[in-house]
Amino acid sequence: MNKIEEFKRRMNGCAVTVIGIGISNLPLIKYLVSLGANVTACDKRDREKLGETYGELAELGVKFSLGESYLKNLTGDVIFRTPGLRYDVPELNEARERGAEVTSEMEVFFDLCPSHIIAVTGSDGKTTTTTLIHRMMTKAGYKTWLGGNIGNPLLTDAEKMKPDDWVILELSSFQLHTMRKSPEIAVITNLSPNHLDYHTDYQEYIDAKKNIFLYQNENGILVTNADNADSVKNTGDAKGVIKRFSRKTKADVYLSGDTIMRGDTAVLNINDIKIPGMHNVENYMTAIAAVEGLVDDDIIVSTAKEFGGVEHRIELVRKLGGVSYYNSSIDSSPNRTINTLRVFPDKVILIAGGKDKGIPYDEIGQSIAEHVKTLILIGMTSDKIEEALKKETAKTGKGADVEIIRAKTYQDAVETARSRAHEGDVVILSPASTSFDMFKNFEERGNLFKEIVNGLK
Repeated sequence: MNKIEEFKRRMNGCAVTVIGIGISNLPLIKYLVSLGANVTACDKRDREKLGETYGELAELGVKFSLGESYLKNLTGDVIFRTPGLRYDVPELNEARERGAEVTSEMEVFFDLCPSHIIAVTGSDGKTTTTTLIHRMMTKAGYKTWLGGNIGNPLLTDAEKMKPDDWVILELSSFQLHTMRKSPEIAVITNLSPNHLDYHTDYQEYIDAKKNIFLYQNENGILVTNADNADSVKNTGDAKGVIKRFSRKTKADVYLSGDTIMRGDTAVLNINDIKIPGMHNVENYMTAIAAVEGLVDDDIIVSTAKEFGGVEHRIELVRKLGGVSYYNSSIDSSPNRTINTLRVFPDKVILIAGGKDKGIPYDEIGQSIAEHVKTLILIGMTSDKIEEALKKETAKTGKGADVEIIRAKTYQDAVETARSRAHEGDVVILSPASTSFDMFKNFEERGNLFKEIVNGLK
């Protein structure tokens, strides 16, 4: 009996608790029910807020634990933890003490997956890099599966996968925090402080990221960033081959003038890359290192010429009255916004702000001073972003001419931006913060922005 058949047999009649009834866990719940599991679904939302999802799951026989006390009296022999819930909350510790197995969809997937795995993590650039690798591998003729932080939950597809297939994953620090298996090819795009509202400190965040390679053997491959000090410093425990990429110095994959080189081989002229910004040149270098020996260079070049970017990442929404409106809602940290602002040669009108992740905002002040003419702030981090700009002005004198405006709604923010914009201007949503103060996720935030922009007359 293979691992998947053994898992299916074990789930039949098993009492299973799934924490979180979000988009990613919904297929998992249905899959477990189909295997004959007795499923209890837990969520902080009440029945009314779950809407149609509640009725849909109730019809399948799912039991519920809802509301503020959703974690009280956790039952189940197996508990699937949502990645956004820390593994060491008291309720999960109590469940372990009584003998329950606490796991996650991604941990079980790694146990059962019969295919090759390439996984990507990092503080910035994860989604674009993962998407590039997936596109290149698919164009090269491999049967591929895309999942993790993007795409669909893959546990439900594990039994369809073959040993020669390739699974391409984007993994967050939340997903990696309790992982005890690593992929054949691991990628760390970069490391910088992030999600410090979840992790106890920066070192815990780094340690979670390191799980992507810590369990590799000597045949494993780790792709990492030679220009990022924290990435270099924290890869000494790698057991396999380390491939480094660099924009600044010669490495396994590096930038020489306008050409990305792999050793002595010219692979890609950066002017062929359709998506703008030097951070996307880095994303291509990362992907090129990851697919070495798997994808021919002509496929890398054709991907660069064709790929127009991932939704919500410097996405051109429309041009109206000579003004270009861009949606970069994925920019959930200051570093992302800094990279985005560098893409544009002239000063922009920036809409920023959202939920605070407990990370420093000081560095964004210089970028706003240099790249922004009107700053429209909305959300919980408005004060931090404004303070960062004022500190920069006090220190260097730069940014004193940046107009700062507060908005209460996104409709107000967009209309204010339009009133300040002239022909040739760029208006961009790049929040430098997460969306959770006002939205379920960055996609919902970006979609609202696009809806408002497309509704402008």
